[in-house]
Amino acid sequence: MAKTQDFSAIMKDMMGAFPVDTKAMDDAFKTTATLNEKLSAVSVDAAEKSAELSTAWAKDTLAKFADFAKVKAEPADYAKAMTDMASASAESAAEHVASFAEIAKKVQLETVELMMAAGKNVSEETTAAVKKATTEATAAVKKAAAK
Repeated sequence: MAKTQDFSAIMKDMMGAFPVDTKAMDDAFKTTATLNEKLSAVSVDAAEKSAELSTAWAKDTLAKFADFAKVKAEPADYAKAMTDMASASAESAAEHVASFAEIAKKVQLETVELMMAAGKNVSEETTAAVKKATTEATAAVKKAAAK
């Protein structure tokens, strides 16, 4: 019978020749997790503010409708009440839409700031990792050349 070659020893030697820096992977994971946490906080805050604004808008609209639905003394008063409600609703809509736009603007600014900070951190980490790898590779080449 032919003897089969033991590839586990070969693989172990090969993997040992290419060491993997798990600290860099851990740091990258932590950086990503931190960024995701901050982005989630921005999203949750915006959702809370949007929900509060929507609730306030709904209450405001219902209050105006309650005034509109009251019995009027003259038929012409119904037309005036309808006109007043339409005018107040349009004004309220403009104010609330502007408030939603402010929430969106704040989310956009905070997201851009977070992404810029994350990009800077990744750039710094990448530069440090490349310098370290270059130093180690140079040392390995010099060591191999000396043999």
